[in-house]
Order: sequence, then structure tokens, then C-alpha cells
Amino acid sequence: MKRNLGRAAQLVAALACVVVLSAYHHQGKTVKIKKSKEAVALQLPTGFKATVVADDLGAVRHLVVTKQGDLYVKLTKLKDGKGLYHLRDTDKDGYLDQQTGIGNYPGTGIALQNNYLYSASNTGVYRYLLNAKQEILKPEQPESIVQGLVAKTRDVSKSITLDKQGNLYVTVGSYSDACRQEGSGKGQMPCPLLDSVGGIWQFKTDKPNQSYGNAVHYATGLKNVVGLDWNSNTNSLFALQHGRGAMHDLFPQYYTPEQDAILPAETLYELPKGADGGWPYIYYDHQKKQKMLAPEYGGDGQKTGGETALDPLVAFPAHLAPNALLFYTGNMFPARYKNGAFIAFHGKSAELQKGYVVAFIPFKNGKPAGKWEIFADNFAGVDLVQPTGPIQHRPCGLAQGPDGALYVSDDLKGTVYRITYANKK
Repeated sequence: MKRNLGRAAQLVAALACVVVLSAYHHQGKTVKIKKSKEAVALQLPTGFKATVVADDLGAVRHLVVTKQGDLYVKLTKLKDGKGLYHLRDTDKDGYLDQQTGIGNYPGTGIALQNNYLYSASNTGVYRYLLNAKQEILKPEQPESIVQGLVAKTRDVSKSITLDKQGNLYVTVGSYSDACRQEGSGKGQMPCPLLDSVGGIWQFKTDKPNQSYGNAVHYATGLKNVVGLDWNSNTNSLFALQHGRGAMHDLFPQYYTPEQDAILPAETLYELPKGADGGWPYIYYDHQKKQKMLAPEYGGDGQKTGGETALDPLVAFPAHLAPNALLFYTGNMFPARYKNGAFIAFHGKSAELQKGYVVAFIPFKNGKPAGKWEIFADNFAGVDLVQPTGPIQHRPCGLAQGPDGALYVSDDLKGTVYRITYANKK
């Protein structure tokens, strides 16, 4: 009798497991995908190799890798009604052949910590409880952690990162280039938009239904931050700002079309609590290496300003659109990459006649220790000096695998690349 009871218990447990797995897979459509046949033509430093591990995902933005080697990816446009996807390699051939849709909202930000997956919509952040394999337990019942963030006509994506003290950092970009007065070229002083956009807000990771009123306004004066990462080596927040535009269009008396194409810089900051990047009052000129007064606030292309604003650590040419930041902590890559910063540039620089690349900045003692360099090139697949066809891929998100591999997402074709070093798989 005891033996029969034991077998019955095992059967009940097995059936329960099947029910749980079935429920997981049927919350969103699970489909099998054939392995991509696309040839990988990325240009990488000697010893590095790239492979395509997922393809045709849609507008895939940021992503994370689980300890099992699965991926969770975010989409800015829904695919089959879903904006969050779980990708698996079911036959262990290196290609993520199974896709399960989960969340019914688009977005960009995503983070993985402890037993939870954090996933941003354009107006808030959800949290999903994970099992021991880092699979979502209740796909259709996420916990709302943050809600009510501003998302209007442009720069609506919310990037997120986590520290080790239970804090969640969320970016809110500005829908206005320069906080201008309606019907005027002059800027508002003080800028009323800064109370809800153009900065980074700090929330608690475990408190539901937070909004601006519950948050710490951690940093301000940042027009639009998409690349964001918590540096565990320095225990501090780093962010990449997209620069403003329309310099010549609105102020042709001060800026030529050529200047408009190369100004202002895209900038990297280390952000202490209370930091101010200076937007909309100033911008950074990487050629003059100075903070310049914005034309809406009395600037003429020559006047400096922003004495109390934070200086950038690194300044990049205009319009490169830094969309992801990742501090590398793995052991697969050579030692010079340890604790350095990888950046995914989503746009093109007229000054460099380059773009759509992954860059690298070496760090030492928590600070940049050399010039930035192109790490992975040819995502575009065309000559950017004399383009002869459409752009094929645009790097957007970065993630580090448990083995130290670097993953790069592309939001144009929906491809995910896995970059490894030497013979390490």
C-alpha cells in the first residue's frame, strides 16, 4: 500500500509539473524556429568570433541572458501581440530555436536579478517571479513596480538597471529638444519639464505601484538616456545621453548645416545622486571640449556655460545614438576588456562617416583609461561613406552571458549575435 501511495504521489507531482509547464508555454504562443542561414560578416578584433543565435525577432531592443543560457528580449513593437520574449535552445546546437511570447506591452528596459525579471513598458516597470531555472512562473500576472511615467510623442523608451542595495533606476527621456516657450525660440527658465522627464528616477525593487511621488529624483539634466548600467566595480551609476538636435534649423545665424551634423556630442557620465547634466540649458561640444550655452538660453555657438553641470567622462560625435551600455565582468575575453565599457551605437556620425557599431572603452581604477575604439563593425553591411543599399542591422542592446560571451541585439532585422573569444564556446 505504501509503495502504491508513493507512486501515486510521484504521478501527481509529475502531472503538476506538466500543468505548470503547459501553462507557461500557452500564456503566449510558443513556436519553433529554423536555424538562421545568414552569413555573419562582422568585423572583430583578432581572436573574436560572432555567431547568429536568433533572427527575425522584430524590433528587439535590450536583452538579458539567464544562467541557463536562455534569453529574454524586449521589443518596441508587438510581435504576435507580445513585446517580451523568452528564447531557448532546445536542441543545444547554439541557436535559440524556441520563442515564447509573454508580455503584451512594448518597451526597451530589462534586468535580471536574484529570483526576478524586471521588464519596462513605456510608462512603467513590471516584475516577474522566476523559478530555479529562471523561467517566469506567472507570465500573465506580473507585479507592477512602477507606473505613470511620462511617454508622449518621442523618446518614450524606459531603460532600467539595478544596484545591489534593492534600488531600481529608470530613465525618462524628454519629448522636447530644448524646453522652448510655445511660439518662441526662447527656452523656459526654469524648465518645467525637468520635474518628470530629462532624468533618472530611483525606485525600490520590491515595492509595488510606485510613481514619481515615491521616487528619488536621482539625476536631472539628461535629455534622453537609453544606455544605462550599474557598475559593480565602482558601485555607481553610468549613463549615456543622446544629444539634442535642430541647431541649424532653428538658429541658422549661429550654426551651419555642417555644424548641425556634428553637434552636440553624445556623452557618457558617472552619476552620483543629485547629478545634473545641464540639459536644456547647455550642450557639450566635443571639438572644443567645453560645455556650451544652448541657443535657446542666450548661446551663440561661442558662449560657454553650465559651470555647475557635470562634465562628461567621454564625448562622442553627434548622432551616433548610444543605445546600450555594459560593463564587462566576464573572464572569457582578454584581460584588457575586464571592467571596461561596451557601447552599442544605433546611429551614424556624419563626422566619422561611421556608425552602427559596438564600441569599447578601456577602464582602469573605475575611470576611462584610453580612447574609445570600435570593437564590432559592419552591422550596416554597406559602405557608409558611399552607401549603395539599405542598412541591414542596427545594434541596440548588449548583454553578458554566464560564460562571458557578449550578446548584441539588432532592432532592424531582429537578429541577436553572440560574440566569443578564441576557441571558447
